[in-house]
Amino acid sequence: MRINDRARLMSLHVAESWRRMRQAAAILTPSMVQRGGFRVRRVVVAPTDLRAVDPFVAEEIVNGRFPLAGRVLDTDGQSPFELELPSVQFARRLHGFGWLRHIRADKTSAACHNARWITDQWIMLHGSRSKGIAWDSEVVSRRIISWLSHSPVVLQDADAGFYRRFTSSLAQQVRHLQRRADSLPDGLPRLKARIAIAMASIAAEARPAAVRRAGRLLDRELERQILPDGSHVSRNPQAAVDLLFDLLPLRQSYINLGHEVPPKLIPVIDRMYPAVRFFRHSSGDLALFNGSSSSLATDLMSVLRYDETAGQPFKALPHGGYQRLSGGDTTILVDTGKPLSARLSSTAHAGCLSFELSSGRNRFIINSGSPRFAGERLRQLARTTAAHSTVCIGDVSSARIAHSSHLGPVILSGPSEIEIDRQTGPDGSDRLSARHDGYVSRFGVLHEREIRVNEQGTKIAGRDRLLLPGGLPTPNLPDAEVVARFHIHPSITVERADDRKVRLVAPDGESWSFSIPVGELVIGEDVFFADVSGIRPSQQLEIVFEGPEIRWFLAHHA
Repeated sequence: MRINDRARLMSLHVAESWRRMRQAAAILTPSMVQRGGFRVRRVVVAPTDLRAVDPFVAEEIVNGRFPLAGRVLDTDGQSPFELELPSVQFARRLHGFGWLRHIRADKTSAACHNARWITDQWIMLHGSRSKGIAWDSEVVSRRIISWLSHSPVVLQDADAGFYRRFTSSLAQQVRHLQRRADSLPDGLPRLKARIAIAMASIAAEARPAAVRRAGRLLDRELERQILPDGSHVSRNPQAAVDLLFDLLPLRQSYINLGHEVPPKLIPVIDRMYPAVRFFRHSSGDLALFNGSSSSLATDLMSVLRYDETAGQPFKALPHGGYQRLSGGDTTILVDTGKPLSARLSSTAHAGCLSFELSSGRNRFIINSGSPRFAGERLRQLARTTAAHSTVCIGDVSSARIAHSSHLGPVILSGPSEIEIDRQTGPDGSDRLSARHDGYVSRFGVLHEREIRVNEQGTKIAGRDRLLLPGGLPTPNLPDAEVVARFHIHPSITVERADDRKVRLVAPDGESWSFSIPVGELVIGEDVFFADVSGIRPSQQLEIVFEGPEIRWFLAHHA
């Protein structure tokens, strides 16, 4: 480990230890939240859950089978909370109770009774423990929102005893979050906690002062985490969609109950929508950068139908660090940024200057994305530079990821200076040139990528080259092999034309040719991490550098 990395790691260790000490102090000093605390005596509103409902899942749950996180648990009539769960991701989904939404597809007395029995089992077995996965702050936040949103299902025909247990448990969970919120890890965990507390304050008819305080704290976190261009500080395109699923019902609940809406809430929602549109491919799918995984089309449309901002996507998200090139039906999205801080980098990917290409209804060139339900080893493998459509030197990532049980997998070092030049040519072509210094400390070179797309979106010219830190072409290649990888979406068929040209064919017949003027174009095996059904085999194109630069071309076939 280099000296700079070691010093940075020590600094992060100290900061993380201090955060944990503050969290422990908050837990041991419950009076710290008494001022803004509130009791949950009843539930007066059920915020709408915008996520898609699946009748099949509802039927499975009624029959004692839980299809969650890519696994199925057959309870055989037992409580699922008494059984060994198939995976950590499954446990988080089960304890988060998001699956309650599917019961809306079958609101029979039997289905609601079953949901109520499962909820009561959780209260009995986990309600007083306050530890383990069930009490992870993100899981608690999701469970509070799920219980409130689906209280009509759980409380249908409930007796007074269950109602008291339900509201008492809600109150305990809200207090749990209130004591920990300020000392939670920065980013989504803290923001989701603030959303859950604000939602509980109005759904449980808290005192006006408590409602206002919860709104102020939510406002503060929204302003910190949603950047001026609408992207989230994690730089994950999926984060904005996930947040809108909760922020939209929260906004409507404030309005429906006659509460004053927190001042930042509506403006933040309005600036998040253009960022969502920015990351949306021509195929309708979200780009796969920095922890993003494939989203269900129905989920994305559920959010987008509330978009009142309209308009064309921006050409860039300067605060989030992304560029968008387009022409005709062709869209190219490029990562030209870096983590905003080490604390926010635990899910960031080493994919600087990676890009994705979509055309018509198809995605052609992609990043491998983040697996939805896989274990930690594959999740970390998906973060490497080799899993992105960019240049990799010696299978070494452009960012160094720590392996620390204390800190988590944060990025210690990587690109620090990223130069961007964006131009529109006299012929209407859209051109981007960008370079990063992520390989300077290990190999002494910069990576520069140039992409140009014509006005019609039918021709793309690319160039990757290695430069000395001063900007001159390097006379010698690094000792390690330098490879440019282009990951192909698994739905695309790759057909070999010759050593320097392949044809990329979509299921609907649309096709592009990918060619290089010199060298050999290699077709390699690959995996697509982000598919909604799990990890899938795919293919990638590889170009090995034989000099300081390579050129590559894409042409659309009518």
